[in-house]
Formats: sequence, C-alpha cells, structure tokens
Amino acid sequence: MAASTRRRSPLWARICVGVGAVVLLAGGGTLVAGKALVAKYTDRVTDESLLAPIAAKPAEAAAPPPVKSDIDGPVNILLVGIDPRDEHTAPLADSIVIAHIPRDRHSAYLFSMPRDLRVDIPAFAKSGTGADRTKINAAMSYGSRLGDGRYSAAQGFQLLATTVGNVTGIKRFDAGAIVNFGGFKKIVEAMGGVEMVIDMDVRSEHLKPDGSTRDRISRCEFDHTSASCMRPYTGVQKTYKKSTEPVRLKAWEALDYVRQRYGENMSDYDRQRHQQQFIKAMAKQALSRDVLTDPGKLLDVMDAAGDSLTFAGGGHTIVEWALELKSLNIDDMITVKLPGESVYGDGYLGEKFGPGVDDFFKAVTEDRVAAFLMDHPTYINETN
Repeated sequence: MAASTRRRSPLWARICVGVGAVVLLAGGGTLVAGKALVAKYTDRVTDESLLAPIAAKPAEAAAPPPVKSDIDGPVNILLVGIDPRDEHTAPLADSIVIAHIPRDRHSAYLFSMPRDLRVDIPAFAKSGTGADRTKINAAMSYGSRLGDGRYSAAQGFQLLATTVGNVTGIKRFDAGAIVNFGGFKKIVEAMGGVEMVIDMDVRSEHLKPDGSTRDRISRCEFDHTSASCMRPYTGVQKTYKKSTEPVRLKAWEALDYVRQRYGENMSDYDRQRHQQQFIKAMAKQALSRDVLTDPGKLLDVMDAAGDSLTFAGGGHTIVEWALELKSLNIDDMITVKLPGESVYGDGYLGEKFGPGVDDFFKAVTEDRVAAFLMDHPTYINETN
C-alpha cells in the first residue's frame, strides 16, 4: 500500500455516483475549459443541504455543518446512485459507495454497502417517519417524503447518510453526491464510452443484444408486484464475456453491465465489485488525453454531469476539492470487497456483513485502512 513513485496525474475533482454505483470522476487540474466553465459546473451541482444532518446523532435536530477553513485529515465521501425520479416518485438508493481518502492523500479506497443490507433506520422528523429495521436502500425513500405525494432525493440522502454513518461508525461525511442513472449514461456517452476488464461472464437480466428491453412474460405484462413476476423477462439476452484485456463499453452497455446481479454464480456482491471497478475505469478515462485535450468533449462531460449530479462539498467548492486531491493517482485507487451473507426468517430478509467487517470500519475511522488491508488481503478485489 506504499505511495506510488510514478509521476502523478493532476486531479481535477468531479465527484459523482453508481449504483446504482454509487461515481467518482476525475479530470485535469489544468482547467482546460477555463474558470467560467468551472463556475458553471459548480453552480449546477452544489446542494449543501445534502450534508445537513450527517454530523448529528439520530435523536438530535439536524443542523448545517460548520464550514472549515480548509480540508484536512482523512476524508470520507458518500456516493449514491438512484434511478431517474421525479418529485412524485420515492427514490431508492440502488448503489451506495463510500470513498475513503487517507490523510496522506496518496491513495483512495472504495467500498460498498449492499442495497439489501439489513439495518436500523432511525426516525426522521423532516419526513415524519419512525424508526424501522429493514433494507438500507429504503432509508433514502423514507427520508425523502415531503408530504402531498412529493419526494426529495436530497432530503432522503440526509437520512441515508445518517443510517450509513451508524453502520460504519463514520460520524461525518466530508462530502456527498447523488447521481441518477439516466444522467450517468449521458456522462459515459460524452466520454465516448469507457474501457474496463470484464471479470466474469454476465448475462443481462433486462436487455437484448441490441440494447432494447427484453420481452416480458405474458402473465407479468401488467403484474409488477407479485413475487412470481419480480424477474419478469424472457427471451434472448445481452451477454458480456469475460476478458483479460479492457473492453470498450458503450454507454448503455456500461450502465447495463454494472446493474446486473442475477445469473449463474452471481450475486449483489459481484454487482458491487463491478460498480467499484467502473468508478475507477471512469476516473481513468476522464483523465485520458482523449478527454482532457478536447475542450468540446470536456465541456460535454461536464454538462452531462451537471444535468445528473447533486453534490455537496461540506462548505467547500469543487475547485477547493480539486486542489486538495491533486496528488491522487487513479492507479492507486483500491476497491474493497466486504464479506457478507443472506439473512432468512420468514423468507429472505436481506444481507448482513460477515465477521471482521466491523474491524475494517474501525480502521476507516482511525485512518489505517492500508495497514488493515496488508493484514487482510482477501478484502482487496483481485481486479484492482
């Protein structure tokens, strides 16, 4: 886990998420498109209300975090991916990813919360919801309720952040971001696709080889709720073949690939791994000469992110975050797998973390993740 001795690429921070990752994007510190573009991007994505209650205990009233004069110490960023939603549809956190950046800024670690992780969701006065024990992705839905049939993903993020903090022991997230998957697709399109290694054979649950939606089983045509129609598709499937070299994925292929969790020898833990791999691949792609030296493409990428991203920097602008994270090297980004297993009672109840994960979380809060992974190498994804 030693710091890399390679020449480090400057990091111009663009942080977004994916799912359903949960997406951390990076770009060139040279500000190719100029300060006006930076200001435009910052204005479109900032929403400091995301971070309002993160520092508070569940029973305390939410209050805006204090603005620090600088960004110091280890950094934890909560990244959440959601399906496209309007204000009349409750958002669900399909991807929950945490980026931990140590005090020395020489590396970054990505780890995921399973969307079905069974947790205690605290009561939330803003939405009028009581405490519950259920799957963690429901926290965003519970917290998003505004009344009169309206929902706010930004408000839901607040309850989700508190819930994730209770699980991990992270008392405060330094920054947070929400990205919807429809906008995420636009980001990849603007970059001209993305290259990543396919680490296992994956069949799409949702799409045909040409990208169109698979046919629904006739009895499920109008049934979207019964257990027998939870996987309602039939017919030919898009297939992603295992590869040893990076494969260029189109935007719709990338979005489809990182959302798959069904299939032979496949689970949500595989999906988490693929989302983390994709975050790293996107960050590397955004740093490529193909993007950074083409002002038009860079502008398209930033416009796409601005359309899909809600970002809060804890009182700091994206420019300030860029300067703080300038020494990071994407090649030193480590994706982490947290062991877990299914929980059953009256049927499937969700997931729980395996033994040792609490020790990992303690290492995160004490800023000694590198040492922990040296002692527990099985937590490192083999495809890093």
